[in-house]
Amino acid sequence: MFLKPKNNFSNLPDGELVEMYRHSHDVKYVGYLYLKYTHLILGLCLKYFKDEHKANDALMAIFEQIVHDLKKHNVTNFKSWLYTLSKNYCLQELRKNNSDFKKKDNYEVFLTNSVENDPEFHLLEKQQKEALLIKLEKSLPLLKDKQEKCLRAFYLESKSYQQIAEENNLSLKEVKSNIQNGKRNLKIKMT
Repeated sequence: MFLKPKNNFSNLPDGELVEMYRHSHDVKYVGYLYLKYTHLILGLCLKYFKDEHKANDALMAIFEQIVHDLKKHNVTNFKSWLYTLSKNYCLQELRKNNSDFKKKDNYEVFLTNSVENDPEFHLLEKQQKEALLIKLEKSLPLLKDKQEKCLRAFYLESKSYQQIAEENNLSLKEVKSNIQNGKRNLKIKMT
């Protein structure tokens, strides 16, 4: 998959290659280090992602992060630092993907549960269920402005409480309250 470098730089100790990169910002030095440990990084990524395509994508992203982070950090043990950086990258990606999935999934469950609590809902045809979900979407604008904004931002745009608070000049407590009250009021407006 990767070619071995043909010159003597690849035989230098990791610390020297790191220093050469920090002084010259020539990516070839990082490339030598990267090639030396690619098989380890790939193995780690496969362990976390359990998918070869995702692991290869992570491998490329980690290389870009190495190039960027080596300029900022004084690395004395490159192999350990690289392992930690790679592990943290994988965990961060898994958390991010899991969080986005949960928020979208929670919104669909929330929308569905808002009308599914009615026992007659299960007897309805698909078209009627879709009509109820459309009604739910139309009911969102009937909420107080802050409640609607917070619900849409959290469930549809997958934004965190902190992002919503900053964008709307609200405290975290206000964001949580608007989401909770918005869900309750939306249910009331639907019935």
